[in-house]
Amino acid sequence: MSFVHKKRMTLFDWVNYSLIALFSLACLFPFLYVFSVSFTDPKVYVPLKFYLFPEKWSLESYRYILSTNSFLNALKSTAFITVVGTVLNIAVSFTMAYGLTKRTLPGYRFIMGGVVFTLVFSAGIVPNYLLVKELGLLNSYWSLIWPSLTNAWSLIVIKSFMDSLPAELEDAAKIDGCSDIGVFARVILPLSLPAIAAFTLFFAVGHWNTYFNALVYIADSKKWTLQILVKTLVIDSNSVAVAQAGASDEAVVPQETIRMASIVLAMAPILLVYPFLQKHFAKGVMLGSVKG
Repeated sequence: MSFVHKKRMTLFDWVNYSLIALFSLACLFPFLYVFSVSFTDPKVYVPLKFYLFPEKWSLESYRYILSTNSFLNALKSTAFITVVGTVLNIAVSFTMAYGLTKRTLPGYRFIMGGVVFTLVFSAGIVPNYLLVKELGLLNSYWSLIWPSLTNAWSLIVIKSFMDSLPAELEDAAKIDGCSDIGVFARVILPLSLPAIAAFTLFFAVGHWNTYFNALVYIADSKKWTLQILVKTLVIDSNSVAVAQAGASDEAVVPQETIRMASIVLAMAPILLVYPFLQKHFAKGVMLGSVKG
């Protein structure tokens, strides 16, 4: 018969857990405020009042902002960049990482050295802008996709993950008649699903939150990403974006509830997707961290 010894809570434990709980609540309050204001009925909204819960629930702010051309255009732009960019990121990163697992690859040392070099050194904003300009990608969605098809950190982590896979699996597949592409498609990719799920989340969040590059490369307001529009709505109250959002209805729908609704809509897709990928998230990152 076994006995489980339960650790007694000390004074330090109580103080420690209490401080962590208070800090967690402090981090949660801004989200609750944004959520509450966005769902508050415009007719009962009072400026500069703290709302922990809406006094009267309403979807008027969401109906309003989803009916504006500026928000719908930004949503379409961000969705296109996120979906297309993430698919290309996964395709390029995993195929290149698989190639880098082969030390017999011609020019392996040079390519791997170039990857590590970019991990330490960056060209900077001006050279990147000139490159995008010379490629004719300015004011195009592709300016936010092509320059960031992959990155050194992702390649190294994915390569480490693939290095941890048993080499005997590839040998067995080749004995059965698989080509290198067949081995990659039928053996490596199915075994890499946790890593694919984790990096899909990484790349998707990166594209969804695209702000600075879009601010530099996109001049047409009709091609703005969601993050630029939200920033404009939240900070620049007299901007063109607010005027496009329908300034004539400001008396009916307060700007503050519009801002909070736009923030919630910008966060919602990632928050909804994350729980489904969360179980693969930690596993996919940790599998390639130790090779044994």
